[in-house]
Amino acid sequence: MMMNKRFVHYGLASLVALAGIGCGNPAGTADNGKPASPAPATSAAPATTAPATTAPAGEPAPEPQAAKPGAQAVSSRIANDDGAPPTDSKEAFIEWMVANRHEDRKFLAQRWDRYMIMIANGDLLNDQTKRAFLRTPREEFVRKISLEHSYDHNFIDIGFGVTISGPHAVGRMTSVLDVKKGEKVLEVGTGSGYQSAILSQITDQVWTIEIIKPLAERTRGVYDGLIARGYDEYKNIHTKQADGYYGWEEAAPFDKIIVTCGIDHIPPSLLRQLKPGGVMVIPVGPPGQQHVLKVTMDAGDDGSPRIVRSDIYNGKVVPFVPFTKLENGVIVGSHNK
Repeated sequence: MMMNKRFVHYGLASLVALAGIGCGNPAGTADNGKPASPAPATSAAPATTAPATTAPAGEPAPEPQAAKPGAQAVSSRIANDDGAPPTDSKEAFIEWMVANRHEDRKFLAQRWDRYMIMIANGDLLNDQTKRAFLRTPREEFVRKISLEHSYDHNFIDIGFGVTISGPHAVGRMTSVLDVKKGEKVLEVGTGSGYQSAILSQITDQVWTIEIIKPLAERTRGVYDGLIARGYDEYKNIHTKQADGYYGWEEAAPFDKIIVTCGIDHIPPSLLRQLKPGGVMVIPVGPPGQQHVLKVTMDAGDDGSPRIVRSDIYNGKVVPFVPFTKLENGVIVGSHNK
């Protein structure tokens, strides 16, 4: 998951070429959200265990969340409201969000525009995911240098050699997971925190694992800062720095599991932690050639567990970066067999 290269913001064409950037990001999608031609994945380098306020050598230093223009505009504590914002017009959505969530009009307008594109593209497939997308301030999960690109379809650098997943991928994978209120969900690959933030709008039981220690610490700080401002839904998120291949056994079993890194098999430990009838969404295949699968654990005719798989992109290859592994506190290689 780590690279020794210092990042700047890339346009879509450059991001497609840099296919290996970031855990949890399909490495090539067209602007309509559909997978583009596969690109090779980049190998990960070992992580450091520096504190969250110190960046690894060659990486950009983390930036205080309070320095964001969006955060300055949202200075008052939000009146947390569990309702769904109106979707009959852009103007009605913005006015409701300003009144109830005190969010920035500029970013709300961008969120609405991306929402409409995702609806047209079939990346938001159920009401709970639509509501979650509209209520989640994606701008809070990107670095200050990338604020203007918060709602671009591009994947965006967040430091430590990883990126925040594009909104189309997050919307499609969350929709297929079909999380219901009260269900217990595990995410493998916290990254920026945006995916779990979406999930926390749907259920009050979210567990998420990040393998890069300083990134895990920084993202926990983002959640805590937003909680202090009134985003009480983020209290629903339990975080841990660990190797996600082994899941979160103490919290298992889970109704739903979402994996955001590519691997050539389904980790047995994650299958064991999935409830009967549960659903997992995971990119599976050889490096750079994954298919994003919906995996359902059903009972066979004899009562034994039966795994049913389907491809959420209808057979299109969607390259993901490797599912890296942790040995003695250091990230080394991947979990591919």
